[in-house]
Amino acid sequence: MDAIYSYLSQTEADTIALGQKVAQIAQKGDIFALEGTLGMGKSVFCRAFIQSLVGNTDVPSPTFTLLQTYDAPDFEIYHFDLYRLKDPDEIFELGMEEAMYQGVCLIEWPEKMGGYLPRRAITVQITPQSNGRLFEFFVTEPERKKRFGLLNGK
Repeated sequence: MDAIYSYLSQTEADTIALGQKVAQIAQKGDIFALEGTLGMGKSVFCRAFIQSLVGNTDVPSPTFTLLQTYDAPDFEIYHFDLYRLKDPDEIFELGMEEAMYQGVCLIEWPEKMGGYLPRRAITVQITPQSNGRLFEFFVTEPERKKRFGLLNGK
């Protein structure tokens, strides 16, 4: 499957701009599964996404709490960091199933969910490049593909 949208981030400011841009097309029910190694910009992207919708509030990484929530104007944002998850079944203790339908989910380390990640999730693969980081968005549903086409100016 080809990426519906690609973005080369050469600086942290670029990653912040991308997070803000994506937040503007997000809708209730969207699940963003951010894949990438340590230091690729997952938390920077999430922080910018959240702050663009809720204001310049403190957005700590949920590395130790596993989940932080934020009230945006049109939906609640659920920011998950699953790095410390020991078993995929632990997502149910976090209320992830409800979160996936009640708001917008930003999930760092989605591979820790095993087979529980829904097919409708928007996969964001972040890979190092010689001149920065490449963010590639993979979308399966036609309606979401159309929305992400807007990021390309289509």
